[in-house]
Amino acid sequence: MHTTQRTSFTLETLCYPIMMVLTLGGGVHPMPVPTDVPRCTASEPATYSLTFTGKWTKAAFPKQYPVYRPPAQWSTLIGVTHSSDYHMWQRNEFASNGVRDFTERGEAWTLMEEVEADGERIQSVSGIFSAPALVGGTGQMNTEFEVVARHSFLSFLVRLVPSPDWFVGVDSINLCDGDGWKDSLTLELFPYDAGTDSGFTFSSPNFATIPQDKITQITSSFPSHPANSFYYPRLKHLPAIAKVTLTKIKKTNQIFSLPMEVTQSNLLPTGNEIEDKLINTPLDCEVSVWSPWGLCKGKCGDSGAQHRTRYVLLHPANNGAACPLLEQERKCFPDNCL
Repeated sequence: MHTTQRTSFTLETLCYPIMMVLTLGGGVHPMPVPTDVPRCTASEPATYSLTFTGKWTKAAFPKQYPVYRPPAQWSTLIGVTHSSDYHMWQRNEFASNGVRDFTERGEAWTLMEEVEADGERIQSVSGIFSAPALVGGTGQMNTEFEVVARHSFLSFLVRLVPSPDWFVGVDSINLCDGDGWKDSLTLELFPYDAGTDSGFTFSSPNFATIPQDKITQITSSFPSHPANSFYYPRLKHLPAIAKVTLTKIKKTNQIFSLPMEVTQSNLLPTGNEIEDKLINTPLDCEVSVWSPWGLCKGKCGDSGAQHRTRYVLLHPANNGAACPLLEQERKCFPDNCL
């Protein structure tokens, strides 16, 4: 699917998964920025297009891949432009209530209110924007946003659906380059755990993490539990599950008409424009532990045989290791003979 849309809005009008812009902190004095961050001296604002590309395929992520109720898909993208002293979310820090609600349930209201409050309180947030949800693990969604010298940083979140509290995103990417703006930037995205739900699989029931953990990146070996949907011990690194491309838009005299509501053309798929090489992640067979040995069967005085079994928990895929033997036999001597 390929979706794009652009419109202006206030917080109260967020009832559709559409592009939105909110200007904050007008007429106030800016806060001082950290001294260790290069100062942006760009004289004019810049507009960027953002293209989010989903790469969540069954070939790349075969373990417990969601195929129904619901199938693999991506939530609405929520992003902000801000200064260096603000963080929408941070690795190895606790998620806010808004980030928790968004990553667990896809509810954006608390997150939006937090962003707006921070913008009014410390004048570090310039704008809020979004892109429509992507129905499917692959495809693209597009939106546009504006940055200025005082607020040259970008952060955003997109939730994995279904998942306990997993998401992808970027934290504080600086688009300024001295006295100008970067022309383009492409980043590969990997899954994060918001630290608010303890589920191990995509479809785990709600299980609040108490006390709350910090935001951590999910890897092929962390969390190191065989039940985890991203646990691939043979891999050194997980493949990217998504990517984002940011492209500076050249100025034109074009005037945009701003749609006030979602239209069919915004929702219908127009093709999958992913050109990346397909990845096939090997998935090894997983089996249960052995059952206890069964009764020894044989004639009294002679050797007999007893058996034990195990069963397949996860079938192999993409040339992963085949399943081992599921039944064993050993010699024994019957007891309790008369």
